[in-house]
Amino acid sequence: MKINRIKELKPLVQTRFLNMYDAKYKNKNGNEKSWMIASRKGYEALADKYFNGKSDEVDAVVIAAFHEESKSLVLVRQFRVPLNDYVYELPAGLVDDNEDCVITIKRELKEETGLDIIKINEQLGSKQLYLSPGMTEESASLVYCTCGGDLSTKYLEEDEDITPILVNRDEAKKLLNKVEKMDIKAFMVLQSFVLFGEEIFTC
Repeated sequence: MKINRIKELKPLVQTRFLNMYDAKYKNKNGNEKSWMIASRKGYEALADKYFNGKSDEVDAVVIAAFHEESKSLVLVRQFRVPLNDYVYELPAGLVDDNEDCVITIKRELKEETGLDIIKINEQLGSKQLYLSPGMTEESASLVYCTCGGDLSTKYLEEDEDITPILVNRDEAKKLLNKVEKMDIKAFMVLQSFVLFGEEIFTC
């Protein structure tokens, strides 16, 4: 049976997209300690999860997409304010309240790249992975899929500074060897693509 070590949750900062909490918890020796938690969830939702046993819902989707016509992996190069720079990533986006992840996947891939889903591989990926568990309980569903169409930026929101990119296997290998800022999820999928090619999307 799971033991709840968190005894108290105090909101520190509440904003539209990110919240900060001070969590009082018992360490392995039974001593009370504090831990700073960043979360996309509001206080009531997070408290329900910690104290009332509410199920842990996925916050986002991360999309490993293979473009069938060009035999290429889909990446985006996006400006991220915390880095004050551009970074290579996989297409991704937040799941709306009570939204089916398949709807999120189709919407976010279209919005960030202009491409359309052909097929989602239900045997690969994971329904819930944790992104930085030392800082946040935020989780994402990693999805492998095939897609088609032409790259476009016309569906981007005003504050999104994104360039969609198609990289074939040789280009992926070169990109891995360049000194570029890269998201760890994109790095791992790129590495798998270089090693195994399109098989990682179809096995």
